[in-house]
Amino acid sequence: MVEVLVFLEQREGRLKGSSLEALGAGRQLLEEVGTGPGRLNAILIGNNIKDLAETVRCYGAQKILLADHPALERYNNRLYTYILAQEVQKRGAAIILLSATAMGRDLAPRLAARLGGPLLTECTSLDISDGLLEATRLVYAGRLSARVKSTVPRFQVVTLRPNAFPPAQAVGAGFKPAPAKVEMLDVSTLPTDPLTVFRDIIYTKGVKTDVSEARVVVAGGRGMRGAENFRILEELAELLGGVVGASRAAVDAGWRPQEVQVGLTGKTISPELYIACGISGSAQHLAGIVTARHIVAINKDPEAPIFRVADLGLVGDLFEVVPALISRLKG
Repeated sequence: MVEVLVFLEQREGRLKGSSLEALGAGRQLLEEVGTGPGRLNAILIGNNIKDLAETVRCYGAQKILLADHPALERYNNRLYTYILAQEVQKRGAAIILLSATAMGRDLAPRLAARLGGPLLTECTSLDISDGLLEATRLVYAGRLSARVKSTVPRFQVVTLRPNAFPPAQAVGAGFKPAPAKVEMLDVSTLPTDPLTVFRDIIYTKGVKTDVSEARVVVAGGRGMRGAENFRILEELAELLGGVVGASRAAVDAGWRPQEVQVGLTGKTISPELYIACGISGSAQHLAGIVTARHIVAINKDPEAPIFRVADLGLVGDLFEVVPALISRLKG
């Protein structure tokens, strides 16, 4: 029996889109196992999230494990690790999937250390053979892809790069598998006096969606010349249903907040469409966008490194090209 447990990340009662991608990856793994026995469970941790558990019942899991308690309203790595480790050990889950978000990157190594299992991080593809996971991940700042394999079939902890896997689709009425059962977990014995205590969340003004999870990213660099000029990128991103990102140069200049910095020293992203405006394409920046599905580059310099990875390159003044794109999109 191969059991896969997927951690479904939620923030303020809203499910992260990358969690459905992890759930889809779990379903895919069990399909690879073939006709042999397998079980896909998911776990939700938070406070007053029973309604959220109901919304994910039809996404292919057999059971939704629900840890609901006031102490879990905000993320606390000690408490979350405790609950996850307890359930993994009790159920003997062979594979634990998390999305490689800020929370997932913090939680996964703690969980692997607690369980004494292997840790595979930032995976862009997964395969399974004889219960052992084999994954593809980027190394050397995205210049190479490496294949890594687990040597232990128990407690294999994996983080998945957002947008690298198709999200799970809801199962229609009358189709198998049937909607998942919701099982309430006993969280009455949570550790007391946690080592970390939640105080407050400080939101960055204007940042609505995590740039690492967006399916369309329009980013600006040094060529934007100033913070006020990002307005045209905001308009383009809104028309495309995306978000605005920035290169390190733009962030260092104070034009955009650090939370939207794209690159090895910022956030690695895998959007369906990435539009780079006035970004030359340093090695650290290219490492952060190498897994984007489609890359469009707009730059006046025909020798800019960004053109080497772009699917479509436009040599020209971004202050002429971007307004023209906006005008065309508006029809």
